[in-house]
Amino acid sequence: MNTLKSFVAPAALAAFVSAPANAEQISLGDLSTYLNSMSTVQAGFTQISDDGSVQTGTLYIRRPGRMRFEYNPPEKALVLVSNNSVAIFDGRSNQPPEVYPLKRTPLSIILADQVNLGQANMVVGHDFDGTATIVTAQDPENPEIGNIQLKFTANPVELRQWVINDSAGSQTTVILGDTKADVPLRNRIFDIDRERRGAN
Repeated sequence: MNTLKSFVAPAALAAFVSAPANAEQISLGDLSTYLNSMSTVQAGFTQISDDGSVQTGTLYIRRPGRMRFEYNPPEKALVLVSNNSVAIFDGRSNQPPEVYPLKRTPLSIILADQVNLGQANMVVGHDFDGTATIVTAQDPENPEIGNIQLKFTANPVELRQWVINDSAGSQTTVILGDTKADVPLRNRIFDIDRERRGAN
């Protein structure tokens, strides 16, 4: 479960895409507008851990404040975000989920009711690598935990992948596949208490 724990700690998010023509750095204002325009999102993902292991799954987002990070079998893991909390379920364990305050995780940046990256106190960097705009964030109260870099591409603006760097120096990369926007998603798939009760 170390990979899942690092998912909610400050981490790095990045997109693996071909360089768009006339690529240029995207302003924090435009990135904030893009995130605020999100309603519901569904995307497949591939996760590559530091040891080279690969897992796949599906990511669901319902803004503001809800996310479901669901791994495909044989992995038995689930990350749910709702009611200002992040819960990590380990299907291989009989223990209850580990729960963290959403505000202490980088997820709070993209799930906020009104995103303003220019004023978000977790944002510590805004760079351009020649193909994508990178926004670096970390918990200002616990910078030793690690950092998160969100990587966006332009034309149209998209967040496509993330890389997690934790305090132990390990790195996890999550590559998003095709993203579907404005898909119908029921609130119950984000319900932490329902999942805790073992609802199907």
